[in-house]
Amino acid sequence: MITRERVLEVLDKCLRYSQADQAEVVVLGGDTYLTRYATNYIHQNTAESNAHVYVRTVFGKKVGLATTNALDDESLRATVRLSEDTARVQPDLADFVSLPGPEPGDEADVVAAGPAYAERTASFTADERAEAVGRITALSRREGFEAAGAFQTGVFMVGVANSLGVRRYAETTRASLTAIVMGPTGSGYADDLSVDAGAIDPERVAEVAVKKCRDSQDPVAVEPGEYEVVLEPAAVADMVTFLGYLGLGALAFQEGRSFASGNIGKPVTGEQFTLWDDGTDPAGLPFPFDFEGVRRRKVMLIEDGVVKNVVYDSYTAGREEGRTSTGHALPPDMRYGPLPLNMFVKTGDATLEEMIASTKRGLLVTRFHYTNPLHPVLTLITGMTRDGTFLIENGKVKGPVKNMRFTQGILPAFAAIEAISKEARLCDMFGLGAVSAPAMKISSFTFTGQTQF
Repeated sequence: MITRERVLEVLDKCLRYSQADQAEVVVLGGDTYLTRYATNYIHQNTAESNAHVYVRTVFGKKVGLATTNALDDESLRATVRLSEDTARVQPDLADFVSLPGPEPGDEADVVAAGPAYAERTASFTADERAEAVGRITALSRREGFEAAGAFQTGVFMVGVANSLGVRRYAETTRASLTAIVMGPTGSGYADDLSVDAGAIDPERVAEVAVKKCRDSQDPVAVEPGEYEVVLEPAAVADMVTFLGYLGLGALAFQEGRSFASGNIGKPVTGEQFTLWDDGTDPAGLPFPFDFEGVRRRKVMLIEDGVVKNVVYDSYTAGREEGRTSTGHALPPDMRYGPLPLNMFVKTGDATLEEMIASTKRGLLVTRFHYTNPLHPVLTLITGMTRDGTFLIENGKVKGPVKNMRFTQGILPAFAAIEAISKEARLCDMFGLGAVSAPAMKISSFTFTGQTQF
């Protein structure tokens, strides 16, 4: 594992090597451990240790980027030179103002201690991962099913420094467990995600996934059309993830391809829907600063259905007079612009059982699969239901149905919210962050196709 001292050394060396007007160095390192299983057997254990160095250099308004995962002095010098050579031949980035500088009250750097790091995760062993997986496979085997999935743990370190005086370092941990349990004619799914591997609950994951698989056998087909839906947290989180990706970053907003463009201060969903991003909240996957070294801060995105803000990095903030970065820069090689990575949906006062009981005829959806955007401004997406889709009639779950294709606008769906659950679950967001999402009942949701499974 690369050490804190080595990361800080690499940051300082690269800055010394640079002759650019401005320079920024980002070091992303970590150790990841993965236990993968299928057909009720563990078939792979891996351990990976790696570190990437990103060097961004600036001459006037020309910006270049180069990266390496070799940390010897010669490779670091060569990477700095490549970044500078690249910058010199770039066209001017007209809206570029500056890399971010230090913030008031900055310490020399940010240390690992805090809610983003759990020693239990850092010390978690392959035997412990295997034991957790064994609980899932044992229950699956007893039912005559086959389970597949993965248990991953990791320790990650981020160091950021630039020639204007920013100097940051922090560590974070992450643990995730997934289970897909498959039977002859249906499947079930469950997962768990946390900073702390000790908080992962394999018993719950096993019981939920196996029960959904058991309940999903012998599904029947239902016709496409408009349905009431009760969406479990994984399905809600999928929609929120795409809402953030498509429209809640400043680059999409400024380029006019966001639903928020021209709509700040206007209602876009029902009043029940409130969404914010808070990279400091330990209930999510917090981290103290972004990939430019700017401290993360809470940003209210949609409040009572009204668009309030989008998130910024230093470049997009520089394109608007008086705007500052909100601490949402992505790693330097990602060109999406800033994105919210630690989102929270406001919970309600209902239970899942109450939402089902209030549904005359609709569908209960465990999660979505292979979701893709169709129209970013309209927030129109399409995808499939998966691993547990059930028909509700007269307030009761009648039985499993074959999976359905949906084609639905996210904002219209959230405008049709009838109830939100009291509890939320933490769900993965593209492997970069997380969404804390409750279950929801939505009065109208469009399904446009059927499957044979």
